Amino acid sequence: MKYISTRGDRTERRFCEILLEGLAPDGGLYLPTHYPKVDGATLTRWRGLGYAELAFEILSRYIDDIPPADLKALVDKTYTVAAFGDPAIVPLKPVRPAGEGHGALMLEALSNGPTLAFKDMAMQLLGNLFEYELARRGETLNILGATSGDTGSAAEYAMRGKRGIAVFMLSPLGRMSPFQQAQMFSLQDANIHNLAVEGVFDDCQDIVKAVSADLDFKRRHKIGTVNSINWARLLAQVVYYFAGYFQATKTNDERVSFTVPSGNFGNVCAGHVARMMGLPIERLIVATNENDVLDEFFRTGAYRVRGSADTHETSSPSMDISKASNFERFVFDLLGRDTARTADLFGTQVGQGGFTLDAASFARVAGYGFRSGRSSHADRLATIRRVAAESGLIVDPHTADGLKVASEQPGPETMIVLETALPAKFASTLVEALGQEPPRPAGLEGIEALPKRVQTVPASVQVVKDYVAAHAPA
Repeated sequence: MKYISTRGDRTERRFCEILLEGLAPDGGLYLPTHYPKVDGATLTRWRGLGYAELAFEILSRYIDDIPPADLKALVDKTYTVAAFGDPAIVPLKPVRPAGEGHGALMLEALSNGPTLAFKDMAMQLLGNLFEYELARRGETLNILGATSGDTGSAAEYAMRGKRGIAVFMLSPLGRMSPFQQAQMFSLQDANIHNLAVEGVFDDCQDIVKAVSADLDFKRRHKIGTVNSINWARLLAQVVYYFAGYFQATKTNDERVSFTVPSGNFGNVCAGHVARMMGLPIERLIVATNENDVLDEFFRTGAYRVRGSADTHETSSPSMDISKASNFERFVFDLLGRDTARTADLFGTQVGQGGFTLDAASFARVAGYGFRSGRSSHADRLATIRRVAAESGLIVDPHTADGLKVASEQPGPETMIVLETALPAKFASTLVEALGQEPPRPAGLEGIEALPKRVQTVPASVQVVKDYVAAHAPA
């Protein structure tokens, strides 16, 4: 399997060449030259596999430069009951039974990993892949990442203490929940560096992209990324779409839909990849909060990015994003993999405020199964209350966004909403909705009171470069 850039660099690279890179040299994102197709016989064979076995089967179709025995060992090391708390790894939870005019509504539990968020599903594997490949090369890596809440802690917990790896994580100052901040800033590991940026998440993300685009700096300081612009992370997320489908169905003739709370488009883009491989997905429903750039696109064909001043601070803060990095991957496929058009849209027009697709291109969006919806603070509170009353499940505000939008998308097939995080990470909103603190896993009591290790910096590419240069291992 080879990989190419969305923006025109046609150099075909293998998986381990792009694993440590992040962006392609031309500023584009990596995608495989083709999506390996799976047929009914393959789906039938995969149906009875455990999660680690299923992950190996899917990943091995995209990774052919790691020996199969080594790849299997890495996957087996990652997806364990000890790490994720359940033999199914991603069990389904019933929310509402099938009724007249709609199929069953289910929640796929993705947040039982070390940091209580779905990002652990990919990040735990990424940490093991990085350590393996760096040891094989005898090299080191400085990871530069941006987080709106959960990516940062998932990355830091996956990379802490890993040989040959240092992490520099940018987060928007004061815009994460106290629990999210504590998870990251309380880490005292010498290879973990937290930088609180005076701005919003998009400022953090822009800095990461700008540093990655400086090829001399990137190579000199061995910069890599863990954001979902990294293909390896998105690839790991493809697995739980298959796992959710197999749990929700009995035969391959059944179709399901997925609703995905979305900010940066990485999670739902993994569903797009699964659908392109042949998984019988009827619809992929993008659920946004008040920062509804993606909902606007899927309704109108206009992708209108917002600046920092127009990015709302909401009660589902991990989705407070107005530039969806992974969106470029889907548009690349939508445009027939036209690199020139993709480079113009995302390399030029997005920098000028966005773009509007022509009518013919926009008409093709529905053929990829995409729909969308939007949720507000009031919607989140009402959904948290309703779901708790009707099913006994207590959900976080991002998952509530997904459940609210899913409830507005009737259809005969089973609807699976992807869980985003455990509610303990967003206690203030849960108290507002239910009048009580959400349950907190053992060992995390009082995490907000732990000593913090964090540096506040301006939203400056040069300041971040200087910090990395000064603190990166020699």
